[in-house]
Amino acid sequence: MIDKLKQLTKLDIYPASVHTVNNKTYFLGRRGAEKMVGLVGKGRISGQQAGKLDGQNVTIGPLSHDNAAIVRAALPWTAPQCIGLAKSIGLGDRLGLATPGHIRAVRGTGLAVILAQQSIREMTRTRRTPEQVMDAATFGVLQEGFTTGFGADADHLQKLEDIDATTAAGFKLFTIDPGLHVVNQADTLDSAELSERYIQLDFETFGLSPAQLQELYVGSRYKLADGSKLHFDEKTFLRAAVKYGQAITHTVKMFRRLGQVARSDFELEVSVDETDSPTSPAEHFLFALELKRLGVTWVAMAPRFIGRFEKGVDYIGDLDAFGRSFAQHVNIMRTLGPYKISIHSGSDKFSVYSIVAKLAGGLVHVKTAGTSYLEAVRAVAVIDPGLFREILDFARQRYDTDKATYHVSADISKVPPASSLEDSQLPGLLDDFHARQALHVTFGSVLTADEGRRFRDRLYAALERDEEEHYAAIERHIKRHIQPLIAP
Repeated sequence: MIDKLKQLTKLDIYPASVHTVNNKTYFLGRRGAEKMVGLVGKGRISGQQAGKLDGQNVTIGPLSHDNAAIVRAALPWTAPQCIGLAKSIGLGDRLGLATPGHIRAVRGTGLAVILAQQSIREMTRTRRTPEQVMDAATFGVLQEGFTTGFGADADHLQKLEDIDATTAAGFKLFTIDPGLHVVNQADTLDSAELSERYIQLDFETFGLSPAQLQELYVGSRYKLADGSKLHFDEKTFLRAAVKYGQAITHTVKMFRRLGQVARSDFELEVSVDETDSPTSPAEHFLFALELKRLGVTWVAMAPRFIGRFEKGVDYIGDLDAFGRSFAQHVNIMRTLGPYKISIHSGSDKFSVYSIVAKLAGGLVHVKTAGTSYLEAVRAVAVIDPGLFREILDFARQRYDTDKATYHVSADISKVPPASSLEDSQLPGLLDDFHARQALHVTFGSVLTADEGRRFRDRLYAALERDEEEHYAAIERHIKRHIQPLIAP
């Protein structure tokens, strides 16, 4: 059939994409840089007739939102699903081109995978919509014939209206980010200041008076999964309540909104990783127990760990101390869960993966995003060195501005100008700490410069010109993340 389809449609057919259901055959093909979805038989693909194959109509059409919805309805494995407590990895795709490379990295590993993952912040910076993120994953899954199933994560949602847009697009996992409501300075407030802040919390949402909530914790000794006990004295309670109280009530409101607007089953993740102050075991305990008491259910939680989880580079900090601290968080999770411990800014944290896998077992989720964009840029350095040089110099100019909303510490003076490098040296810049972070945090500026004409269109053209180079770069790099997680 593939040879006949190729002859009839003038498309190079992706063999793995050819799937027949109910006497209809769906497929994906490529003509030059343009990809098209096709249907053999009676159906609703929006496009044009290409002729007949064995007496059946053949229709080919663009990779449009309408056609993605048709494919998802006909082939349910191209639509996202809930993945529950399975050990998992989230693979963000800022360009909408990486899904085939992601699938090649994860296929056969036993890890559950999230292939549609993007935050509202990232969508704004890349000027993509939730529907575009979802559709790119669907067509990538069809291209690779990935029938195992995948998740979709509406990442770092901060506002109620964010929920409406992402539920409409079909996302299944919703990562609530109440970080704006975390009071980091609670770590240093004295008792009087803590008491004053405490009575200002939203006790209507807590459903208790200030005295009643305090009575639940102060003086209590909670037995943990490992047999140890967690004790709340008044100051420990007040510090935890002031620091995370508003974050708890905000999460509750977001969860209740999800229950109102989600069209079908959904899952929740809670993330406080993008804050200045590490989450203590007592704070993790109070946060989780209050969510549980207030009827919130969740599959993963991302505390703010000790050390530095900067973008695009390995963990910075004392690994032994991280292991001891992480074990405490796992102990809380096993006491109040089960739920997964989620590692955000998980890209390239190679030194912690084995620690995380050993201590959390299967109850772990690692989230990556920017690293796949960086590997796309590495592929561009091979495919179109001239374009890479322009992007590099632009990133050097933009870094000091664009780094403002990221946890990074690169020194831009240590990133060499493109003119000082040979073509053969360009891909290796993606292994350099300073260049990697500079290229990471400037992705939004790169993709939107001159309304996309300066770099975006050319970057897409390069990656589409040699998609196998792109997929290979992503597959190699993501496998480095996966292997420590699945090792015995």
